[in-house]
Order: sequence, then C-alpha cells, then structure tokens
Amino acid sequence: MTDAAAPAQTAARSTHRTGLGFGGLAYALWGMLPLYFLLLAPSGAFEIVAWRVLFSLVFCALIITLTRTWTVLGRAFRQPRLVWTMGLAGAFIFVNWQTYVIAATTGHVVEAALGYFINPIVTVLLGVFVLREHLRRLQWVAIGISFLAVVVLAVGYGTLPWISLVLAFSFGFYGLIKKRVGPNVDAVTGLTLETAWLAPVAVVQLLVVASVSGLTFGTVSGWHTMGLLAAGVITAVPLLLFAAAARRLPLTVLGLIQFVAPVIQFLVGVFVLNEAMPLERWIGFGLVWVALIILTVDMIASGRPSRRSAIEPA
Repeated sequence: MTDAAAPAQTAARSTHRTGLGFGGLAYALWGMLPLYFLLLAPSGAFEIVAWRVLFSLVFCALIITLTRTWTVLGRAFRQPRLVWTMGLAGAFIFVNWQTYVIAATTGHVVEAALGYFINPIVTVLLGVFVLREHLRRLQWVAIGISFLAVVVLAVGYGTLPWISLVLAFSFGFYGLIKKRVGPNVDAVTGLTLETAWLAPVAVVQLLVVASVSGLTFGTVSGWHTMGLLAAGVITAVPLLLFAAAARRLPLTVLGLIQFVAPVIQFLVGVFVLNEAMPLERWIGFGLVWVALIILTVDMIASGRPSRRSAIEPA
C-alpha cells in the first residue's frame, strides 16, 4: 500500500462506519414506531395519520427555511411531471401510513412486521411486471417460497394477511416511484411535495374525526399534545438519516440492514406487546425468512444488487 493510498482507505472506512451508523439508527427508529403510536392513545389511527401528514409538512418547511433551499423546492414545483409523480407516491405512502398505524394501534404489529419482511419479494415481482426484468432461478425460488408462506398464514388466520399484503405492496409501489425519480429530488423536497398533496386529505380526515368522535389534540395532556406535534419529526428524521446512509453505503449493504426495522417490529409485537404466535404463524414467518435468505444470497452472489432493494419503512 502506498502512502497516498492509506489516507484514502482510512477515509473510506470512516465514511462506511458513518453510513452504517446513520442507516442503523434510521431503521431502528422505524422499528420502534409501533410503541410511539401506542403512546399516543387515546388518539385513533385516522387522527394520528392526519396530524402526521400536516406536522411533517411543517417540519419540512422548517428544514427548508433553515437550509435556505426554497429555490430547490421552487424548481421542483416548476416540473409538472415530477409534481404529479410525487402526488402518486404520496397516495401510496398515505395508504401505507394509515394501514401501519391501524395495525400498530389494534394489536397487529407482528402482521405489520411481516409486511416489511415480504416487501423485498414484492419489489422483485414489481421488477418483473412493471420494469420487465428477468429473474434468476434463485429469485423464482424465493418468490415461490413466499407464496407458500402467504398460503400457510392465510390458513392460520382464516383469511389472507391483508395488513401485511397492503403494507408490502403499497410500499413496494412507493419505493418504485421514489427510485425512478430519486436522482431528480432530494429526501426533504420529495417529502414536502408528498405531504403537500396529502395536506387537504389530512384536513378532511380531521374534520370527519372531529364530527364523529372528537379530536384529542390539545385535550388530553401536555405530553400527549407534544407527542402528536412530534409526529412530523418522527417521520422526517429517519428519512433524512436514511438519505445520509444511502450516500455513504453500497446498495448491497443498505439492502442487508433494511431488515433491522421489521426484526425490531417483530420483537416488539411478540415480546413487548405479547401478540399471539401460534405454530402456523411461526411456520409462515420461517418460510418468509428462508425466502429472504435465498434472495440475499442470490443478490450477493450475482454482484448485481437490485436498485430497489433498500426500503424506507413507514
């Protein structure tokens, strides 16, 4: 090793460690979200998501103001195709957020975790049907095992695991859109556009909640109000950490650490919230984990990691 190469390698290792720190923290925060939403009781899922949208928009505006990047947002607004595309992304993430918060507040955290375990399989399927990609043999094996897992879980539940499937597919389409427009929009600008589209929906949702059961914001306690206000920070900070990690890590590494979030969600659901795990559910999860191991081995062995492999959970 030459004297000139040593500082470069040291800098590369430092960048890698920093990226791992940012990525691990982002996914750890996403994994702990169910506990955060449970702390917001007695707020219901529809009120929580509405405030999450509105306060995320406010937080993004504050970041843009502090970083003096309103011109960047202005340039984005002058691209109609980008604006409409982010509106579509916002629709998918709204479905994802709403489903996830409903799951977290109604005792279905384990089923929500399953959705994010399934998500990499869904992104592979989207690559076939949307991007016309060709799958390798091991990828087909992983998809087949995942399909068997869904069948086993459906038999165990007595119905399809709808929460898992809605989360996996809504986030799969959201991730596909975000990856397609990724080079054209940064994390803060993208989230600002998405939440700007969703803000009217959130206002209508709050009006409906107010007329049906009444709003809890500002009526329970100071801590509860602060918790709802912090929903914007809780949404935006992991996204910014993820963006920082993505700039520093190879996609292969980012794709591997994405499983931190659903693992934490699974552990929270089983060991903290004591959700039931009958035998058929263990078998179903086991099959999904086998499929993910096969998919990961294939990804590493091929040397061509999927550009959609890294996820940003709810």
